[in-house]
Amino acid sequence: MKEKKYRIEEDSLGEMKVDADAYYGVNALRARENFNITGLYPDRNFTRSLVEVKKACALTNHEVGLLSKKKTKAIVKACDRILEGEFLDQFITDAIQGGAGTSFNMNANEVIANIAIEELGGEKGDYSLLHPNDHVNMGQSTNDVIPTAGKMTMIRYFEDLGQEVEALVDSLDKKAHEFDDYVKIGRTQLEDAVPIRLGQEFSAYASVMRRDVKRIQQGIIKLSSVNLGGTATGTGLNADQRYVKMVVPCLSKVSGLDLVQADDLIDGTQNLDAFLYASSILKILATSLSKISNDFRLMGSGPITGLGEIQLPPRQAGSSIMPGKVNPVIPEVVNQVCFNVVGNDMTVTMAVEAGQLELNAFEPVIFHNLFENFRSLIGGVHTLRINCVDGISSDKKRLDKIVEASIASVTAIAPHIGYVKASQIAKKALQSHKTVRDLVLEDKLMDPDVLDAILDPYRMTMPGVIEEDRIKKEEDLD
Repeated sequence: MKEKKYRIEEDSLGEMKVDADAYYGVNALRARENFNITGLYPDRNFTRSLVEVKKACALTNHEVGLLSKKKTKAIVKACDRILEGEFLDQFITDAIQGGAGTSFNMNANEVIANIAIEELGGEKGDYSLLHPNDHVNMGQSTNDVIPTAGKMTMIRYFEDLGQEVEALVDSLDKKAHEFDDYVKIGRTQLEDAVPIRLGQEFSAYASVMRRDVKRIQQGIIKLSSVNLGGTATGTGLNADQRYVKMVVPCLSKVSGLDLVQADDLIDGTQNLDAFLYASSILKILATSLSKISNDFRLMGSGPITGLGEIQLPPRQAGSSIMPGKVNPVIPEVVNQVCFNVVGNDMTVTMAVEAGQLELNAFEPVIFHNLFENFRSLIGGVHTLRINCVDGISSDKKRLDKIVEASIASVTAIAPHIGYVKASQIAKKALQSHKTVRDLVLEDKLMDPDVLDAILDPYRMTMPGVIEEDRIKKEEDLD
């Protein structure tokens, strides 16, 4: 067996043996030993954002004359290689860690430095050529680098999520049009209410999702303000003031994101309310999605003894013991995604609240939960659209029969015969199994033609039509 080789690296706590082939260094290695928490590595999109920050910082430090052309070129080359997908296995720190993300930051500094050292012709660990702190981390602190990278990651996730929600809106709109003349009985508190069109219900689902799209757009705007340049506490100590002014515009060019520097860098370093704002947007979206999924499961229940108002596309066998059973697995998984999002939002809330004085140390757990929420919602919205909404169907004849047999239409005639008499008709219809129309005509309470117009199920779903009929009747009496 080939003997494993090591190099010796040193930090303020002493020496450690680092795998000779590793591009990470002593700081990342200590972090891996200290924070064996989740077994999960940092989100890859977060790693990308962090590397883009490092690239922008190097370019800006060179622009102001603090970093040589040679070192800048090596650092930029190292960053570009990582951004192209190389060396990702060298980012080894756990997703949840102490130190406000210092381990994330130093892991990136060390990997970039060692790649750059090789670009310069040296060997990994020879920090006399290029140093992780002095050169890669020049003018920076974990406290401005990590929140900036976190916001960049969330902006990109919001963009992807927004596209999925917009596609879901389109699918819901198509179903609203397809089911426009499918009249059913609406339900309030799960009891029969007044007629409503299935298309109207789907249109309402599209409307709430449109509001979520707008909230997502607002979230992107809020996250676009970053504290890069503030260093440790927002004062900008150890950063050239020309660099402080130039670094965010440079990062915008490097990342392609429309970023601005926070007006108050101390506030931008102390307070993480933007992350809670983002989490709240995700929670609201999850709540709406879960409600829609609940409706789909109810309306699709059956196929014989349930509501059976819609048919969800079958996606898999529903039982290991009951042949032929098909379950609403897509709405079910979306429900579960949403439950998880709401739970993670509580973690984010407590972590944002727990900041002290000039810094919040709990960004790692905030990011871990938010990134999970983004990923799961993107997947959840996608599968809801592709594997459920697009394939939903309905039996119009079944809905028509239910509407005809229902007493819900009695509400429409109440303004014409009075609430008390309408209640009596409703009670009698339930007891006799006769229709509301037949009972009204038996008691000669209304003209047949007028009654037929009022009891037209489609007309009852059109706002204002019944009121217009009532006003017209009063005018005729006058």
